[in-house]
Amino acid sequence: MAALRLLSRSLLSSSVRLLSGGKNSYLGRGSWKYSTAAAIEEPIKPPVTVEHTQLLINGIFVDAASGKTFSTLDPRTGEVIADVAEGDAEDINRAVSAARKAFDEGPWPKMTAYERSRILFRFADLVEKHNDEIAALETWDNGKPYEQSANIEVPMFVRLFRYYAGWADKIHGLTVPADGPYHVQTLHEPVGVAGQIIPWNFPLLMYAWKIGPALACGNTVVLKTAEQTPLSALYVSKLMHEAGLPPGVLNVVSGFGPTAGATLASHMDVDKIAFTGSTETGKIILELAAKSNLKKVTLELGGKSPFIVCEDADVDQAVEMAHFALFFNQGQCCCAGSRTFVHERVYDEFLEKAKARAVQRSVGDPFKGGIEQGPQVDSEQFEKILRYIRAGVDSGATLETGGERHGTKGYYIQPTVFSNVQDDMLIAKDEIFGPVQSILKYKDLNEAIHRSNASRFGLAAGVFTQNIDTANALARALRVGTVWINCFDIFDAAIPFGGYKMSGMGREKGVYSLSNYLQVKAVVTPLKNPAWL
Repeated sequence: MAALRLLSRSLLSSSVRLLSGGKNSYLGRGSWKYSTAAAIEEPIKPPVTVEHTQLLINGIFVDAASGKTFSTLDPRTGEVIADVAEGDAEDINRAVSAARKAFDEGPWPKMTAYERSRILFRFADLVEKHNDEIAALETWDNGKPYEQSANIEVPMFVRLFRYYAGWADKIHGLTVPADGPYHVQTLHEPVGVAGQIIPWNFPLLMYAWKIGPALACGNTVVLKTAEQTPLSALYVSKLMHEAGLPPGVLNVVSGFGPTAGATLASHMDVDKIAFTGSTETGKIILELAAKSNLKKVTLELGGKSPFIVCEDADVDQAVEMAHFALFFNQGQCCCAGSRTFVHERVYDEFLEKAKARAVQRSVGDPFKGGIEQGPQVDSEQFEKILRYIRAGVDSGATLETGGERHGTKGYYIQPTVFSNVQDDMLIAKDEIFGPVQSILKYKDLNEAIHRSNASRFGLAAGVFTQNIDTANALARALRVGTVWINCFDIFDAAIPFGGYKMSGMGREKGVYSLSNYLQVKAVVTPLKNPAWL
């Protein structure tokens, strides 16, 4: 499907580089050191103007009730892009009030499902029309390569909304046979006001994962954006209203977790909360939801995904796929293949090629063509990653390459590879969320399964093998929500995503996500002298 093709296209350029030099092409490139372009070149001026920095409440852009703003920064330089309205508890209350009125009294839930789908389709068309501006905002605010934003993420955003637009008029209940003269039917009803809190690593895609199913099911929404990346959500929400969305159905509040986020999670007039972010914050969200009105909760949380390279693997292909699995999006992926388990028979060859591939990785201004890795999102994330790198060195892992700041300006980090990593090291246990590859050695399949599952996380896993029996065995044994076999990060709109254990609860995307935003009601009516039962 479209999303799969787009992701495959992103891998193609890397694969061509691999194959053009022959089997040992990586080894010949060990002398390529990280470009210092980020340090000596002036940042490229983004081809977009920031238009929306206020809160969106009841269909209107408004200032925060307090009048306060906060700065959103360019991660290439640490300089201010724009000052954005800082929503807090009072603004969340205003947004929830608007959403509640739109649900209880407005046209959205009473509109035919077909008309709701038409609005979502129109919205997808508008986003597609403004692809380049939206992609530029995403890259400017987040730091990810513009080519990734423009060619992968915005098109995937469009695909997701078209997918959910197609579902809007296909949501229905059942007629259920009963033991007696009764007509029994089930109704699938919208839950009401949905609170949604999205992260900074994929602002647009997380917007689509949450708002798409919520609106398709007839709910109204209050969305809190990540304070690091508020700009793209405000832009596309304006387009949503241009597509015909009634006022109050979608409200967007930019702000901080302890104020705006906590108020939304604990609000007594919010019927459902969905959150993507760290496991630690997810626990707080769950507690606030329980202590308030026991609202429904969906959590997509942290991960420490194993990427298992089997002894029969094509090492060159495995190196490229493992590299992508970890370094994509600057390593800022909840499902990143951050524990690279390599069979002892191919470990040495894999390590040398993985090291050379990391050295080859192009790092620099994300608006520059051909750049694979931009800066980390902010100074906090930048410093956190460097602390984990120091912890890896201090614990005895071998730093093969990288490990330092890239350049002198902005939040760039060198692609980093550790070998001789042990399971009890912090870099093998904690979610680093950065460009740090940890390579671990294993002896047999049972050991790989046991060590992969010995984690508090269970979000995803990668398996690289040419043996179908090995692939099937691992797919069933790994306690994770997604297993990618000979591929990674395939995020088709129809494929459900979510985790086992402390990686969350519930599933997003696909048909499974609709249940997050629906209530099931049974309706029973007596039948007099029925012709049949």
